[in-house]
Amino acid sequence: MLNRIIYILVIAFIGIQFFGIDTDNPPIDERNDFFNKLKVSEETQQLIKSACYDCHSNETVFPKYAYMQPVGWLLKDHIDDGRKHLNFSEWNTYEKKKKDHKMEECVEMLKKGEMPLKGYTLLHPEAVMDDSQKEELMAFFKKMM
Repeated sequence: MLNRIIYILVIAFIGIQFFGIDTDNPPIDERNDFFNKLKVSEETQQLIKSACYDCHSNETVFPKYAYMQPVGWLLKDHIDDGRKHLNFSEWNTYEKKKKDHKMEECVEMLKKGEMPLKGYTLLHPEAVMDDSQKEELMAFFKKMM
């Protein structure tokens, strides 16, 4: 009986691999990018790109494990949700009020330690920020409001 269950699970695992995720990023219009009209230090820009852009822009770099299901489905869901809440690639399409609100949310998420996601930083050590980097980003986001 156990062999039969294992056999069914293996077949199911192999079967779901045929239902992969769409790893094509939406088109990028550089005029709408967050950094297009801003004067931002290279350090701050790199910090935002390494900690935020994979989930909050149209510049996602999908890792190899994204092509293995069900991991890919979960990852794609996180990315879609992240883009829905804040998309740095669409920043200049936002109204001023929405931009201010998004900056408030960024500060709040950093302050609470909710962003970047713990699961993301485990697999992407370049996205880990120390307290001074978080403070730098929060000050930058506050200045943007």
